Amino acid sequence: MSLIKVKSPATTANLGPGFDCLGMAVDIWNFLEVEWCTNKLLQETSIEVYGEGSDELATDTSNLVYQAIKFLFLEAGHQLPPLRLRCENNIPLSRGLGSSAAAISSGLVAANFMVGNLFEPNELLEMAATVEGHPDNVAAAILGNLQLVIGEDNHLYTVSIRPPDDLRLVIFVPDVRISTDDARRVLPSVVSINDAVYNASRVGLLVAGMLTDHVEYFHHSVQDKLHQPYREPLFPAMKVIFKAAEDAGALGVFLSGSGSTIMALTKGREMTVAYEMGEAARQTGVVGELRITKPAYEGTLVIDD
Repeated sequence: MSLIKVKSPATTANLGPGFDCLGMAVDIWNFLEVEWCTNKLLQETSIEVYGEGSDELATDTSNLVYQAIKFLFLEAGHQLPPLRLRCENNIPLSRGLGSSAAAISSGLVAANFMVGNLFEPNELLEMAATVEGHPDNVAAAILGNLQLVIGEDNHLYTVSIRPPDDLRLVIFVPDVRISTDDARRVLPSVVSINDAVYNASRVGLLVAGMLTDHVEYFHHSVQDKLHQPYREPLFPAMKVIFKAAEDAGALGVFLSGSGSTIMALTKGREMTVAYEMGEAARQTGVVGELRITKPAYEGTLVIDD
């Protein structure tokens, strides 16, 4: 029997203005163990899920981790043996923290190891984006750091930006879920040139602020007119929690991915920001969990015991 262990980070997409082109890895991790055998000692695939999603994620071959492994084996032209998968999940589901990107990335990295690392990271990224349907979360999950990613001529191009080492993330994870499909359904098919310019300028400012550690840019650079205003009716407490975080000293606040998680950038005052976000949620009748963490500088990787 052979065994591999992989860990994959949570991710936050958009960071306000960077709709479908910015993603950042977050220091919350899912862990995957894959056991396999080539001499038929293992007769059939089995999948176990622990932690987040243990009572709802598939434990048959429709499981997303398994599907990602299968996808890479097909790309490599290898026959997939029966597997024993053990998924230990710490990333909340359907909250805008990239749980599906972590599942896909962990499966691809594990499968790539199994076939002798035939594929480079950018090839894994393109496979992950094919499975996921959009590249922002999977770019950060595969590569770590903050990733600026664009698609052109059926290829993806990424730029890796390392966030400041002392940057912290205060995260409010509501119990209420927002499906990605619902969050995309409320978006307009056409936007004004003014709104497009507004967001493009702030993406540039945000990337520059991260690269140069100009935290005074963050408040303005995480503003958005392309998706957050349209998604607010799905989660009306969002605006109140945003204001509470800003008033408490957050450098910038945004909806993580399509929500419902709200993320605040901080350098100090993390406990105060967390308290005020939680209090604002309580006053609006929203139940949830608060976490204080940081960006992850590594992406999905094989780990030792």
